[in-house]
Amino acid sequence: MKPRPLAWITGAGGLIGHQLVALAGQFAPNFQIEPLTRQRLNLVDPTAVKEYFETRPPQLIIHCAAMSKSPACEASPALARQVNVEATQRLAGVAANIPFLFFSTDLVFDGKTGFYDESAAVNPLNVYGETKAVAERMVLENPRHTVIRTSLNGGTSPTGDRGFNEEMRRGWLAGRVLRLFTDEYRAPLPAAVTARAVWSLAASGACGLFHLAGSARLSRWEIGRLVADRWPQLHPRIEAGSLRQYEGPPRAPDTSLNCAKIQALLPFQLPGLGEWLAANPTAEF
Repeated sequence: MKPRPLAWITGAGGLIGHQLVALAGQFAPNFQIEPLTRQRLNLVDPTAVKEYFETRPPQLIIHCAAMSKSPACEASPALARQVNVEATQRLAGVAANIPFLFFSTDLVFDGKTGFYDESAAVNPLNVYGETKAVAERMVLENPRHTVIRTSLNGGTSPTGDRGFNEEMRRGWLAGRVLRLFTDEYRAPLPAAVTARAVWSLAASGACGLFHLAGSARLSRWEIGRLVADRWPQLHPRIEAGSLRQYEGPPRAPDTSLNCAKIQALLPFQLPGLGEWLAANPTAEF
């Protein structure tokens, strides 16, 4: 019997990577999955990556691992570049002759217009977005490779702190009142939907640049209301805020994404966050 092709999932201990592994049996049954965490493979070690590739050569790599928290990237820009740019370039290099799918972010945009499609010019406002924009260009130099820009993802992660909903719950459990902007917009999506869409994209054989996010443009305040309604037992408290009163580092006001390109390839409709929560009242979120 011919062995199933091997697919590496980096960042398997994170939110999206975990969902890709969990849903592979349902949406990618023809693949054998290699879930890669930091403990199993240090992606910033060139020798380790080369040797692992030679030992366990994949036929597909989905690269989710990243330094993705903006405050951490701002505090350690050199480390952010090492993880988000150099490790990505290294993986894309060893994967030169196979499909390679790289996760990027809506934060490559400055948020001045919103509803960005794949032809829009990038203009990141923070270190995290900058490193992702640089890595995107490197990945797309190979016509067999793919960049997937996504937005806020929610769900249940192994560490309990990767999804935006998990961060909110942790705040409420600590008794905090969350101040959420009414004029900062994203297009959030459950990570389980993201994972299903990525497996569909991989099966299609399509390459290049794709936007993958929820179909509803929501403010931070609206997102908070949806999550709060899901967890009334936590007695969640939120208050409205505005970017106009914000005095911290620059924030992009509207990075909602136009996902028509990937939607045309998918066998299902991308939902808005509220729509998905209403349709999945018992799902972990």
